[in-house]
Amino acid sequence: MTGYLVAILTFVSLAVLIGFALNVQWGQAGMINFGLAGFYGVGAYTAAILSKQGVDGFTAAVAAIAVTAAISAIVSLATIRLREDYLAITTLAFSESVRLVLMNETWLTGGTNGIRDIPRPLVGLIGGEYYEGFFLALCLILVAIAYLVLDRIIRSPFGRAMRAVREDDVVAATLGKNVLALRVKAFAIGGAVLGLAGALHAYYFTYIDPGEFAGFITVYAFMTVIVGGKGSNRGLLVGACTVMVLLEGTRFLKDFVPFLSAQQAASLRLAMIGAGLILILIFRPDGLSSEYRLSVQKPVHPAPIPD
Repeated sequence: MTGYLVAILTFVSLAVLIGFALNVQWGQAGMINFGLAGFYGVGAYTAAILSKQGVDGFTAAVAAIAVTAAISAIVSLATIRLREDYLAITTLAFSESVRLVLMNETWLTGGTNGIRDIPRPLVGLIGGEYYEGFFLALCLILVAIAYLVLDRIIRSPFGRAMRAVREDDVVAATLGKNVLALRVKAFAIGGAVLGLAGALHAYYFTYIDPGEFAGFITVYAFMTVIVGGKGSNRGLLVGACTVMVLLEGTRFLKDFVPFLSAQQAASLRLAMIGAGLILILIFRPDGLSSEYRLSVQKPVHPAPIPD
């Protein structure tokens, strides 16, 4: 049971990092990214390939972050004039292109067979019995660091400029903001976080294949951000746990309703997940937490002097 809880918390950590990335790109900058799985896969494969070539885990993870951030910036440049549905379709097409490359470039990615026996960082120093707990602690530390860095960005003038572009890019440009640079930076920051999450994914499972980076990753990320509160990293932490409880808790439905067949239990599980999400959106339409807003203290006027 302890091993199962450690695994679930590790999955939650990865989900939080992916949610952080989407929250920067969509929640803060207003850029819809339906290609999260593709960028996530780029990070995972970059770390896996370099690790298999003998590069240490830390350097490979940094390379995964840099490569994914650079590709994200390039994609944002290519789609900078697209809005809403068109941008979403373009990023989705990018994700599918990445999947096709991973499947067909067998000399580099192993094709559909994937990459096996990916070296784990510090596995020689930490015993196998304790490594799962160590890896969870590492993930939690990285989540905390990512949260602090992104929270700092959100509260900075750059974060306020991103939200201005999200609300109305024309007005932001009129006020002298470089809309193109802001969008490229926002997409690159989100890509860097996705690269980190992808590297951790590769190290945790020690095996990756193209099928792992499908559209369900994007769906879960949007669920996490919407439930937690668009633009709120604090709410996202709770949102990721809530979504994971819905997804994993319903797996035990068959134990409580034994007279259902496997197909009926699976269908009921999906219905319960959907109903839970709908109830959350009905009672908390803006998510579990609101995004950060700069508060300005009202000036205190001195009391009038009596005559």
